[in-house]
Amino acid sequence: MTARPEIHAFFDEPTHTVSYLVADPAARQAAVIDPVLDYDPATGAFDTRSAAAILAEAERLGLNIVWALETHVHADHLSGAPFFKARTGAAIGIGEHIRDVQRIFRPVFGADDLVADGGDFDRLFADGDRFALGELEVEVLHTPGHTPADVSYRIGDAVFVGDTLFMPDYGTARADFPGGDARQLYRSIRRLLDLPAETRLFMCHDYKAPGRDDYAWETTVAAQRRDSVHVRDGVSEDDFVAMRTARDAGLAAPKLLLPSIQVNMRAGRFPPAEANGVRYLKIPVKAAGGA
Repeated sequence: MTARPEIHAFFDEPTHTVSYLVADPAARQAAVIDPVLDYDPATGAFDTRSAAAILAEAERLGLNIVWALETHVHADHLSGAPFFKARTGAAIGIGEHIRDVQRIFRPVFGADDLVADGGDFDRLFADGDRFALGELEVEVLHTPGHTPADVSYRIGDAVFVGDTLFMPDYGTARADFPGGDARQLYRSIRRLLDLPAETRLFMCHDYKAPGRDDYAWETTVAAQRRDSVHVRDGVSEDDFVAMRTARDAGLAAPKLLLPSIQVNMRAGRFPPAEANGVRYLKIPVKAAGGA
């Protein structure tokens, strides 16, 4: 696949998330990948300004958004995919192992409304699935490890890797969430790095590595293999697993972890309203230490 899709990136600094508008330059059909819903955890208020900005740019460019694609159930931002479904009719897609994530988290949040069959999404992708984006072909690569359901989308010479990889000077995703696995993550990354050296890789997040002043989200297979601080050529699977396990043990939970998972495992849908007409997100309570 040598075609070059038209790619527009949108960076959300509060969540350090990069969303993408990806289009076939000929047919003008587009997909939005990992869109953000603006959410204030202090007040519970949400807004669609980030998604609306992507839609406005698509309209300016004459693009028809037909897909809203999720790389996985994010733990650091709420999904804006329903906005695009409502406004453009876009189908919401995610990897088929979303069912595993739903089975893990349904009891955590007492989500009795949720049927853990992936039915909130319009399309569940299996590894190797291919589908059209205008005259371009999208190939789905199952890349688990960060979560069981992670997928990467290969479109022409570009791959949208979700949280599997970060920029070479920052490293790789954590693997300590329920269902995560550092060994799986290493194997998923090596699968990506076995792609042609010139393949462009697009990250879902950036946090500015020490010594770097600007945010960045595009790199190549060659750059990762040469420069990645975690998985450059020569780093063994056992070395990676030891590093990743030790590093994850010291990481704090993402600020939006609890609201994000509840919403994103429902394809961006909030839990049903209670009898008073209000929708609530739940915070499981547990004792810490010897409390």
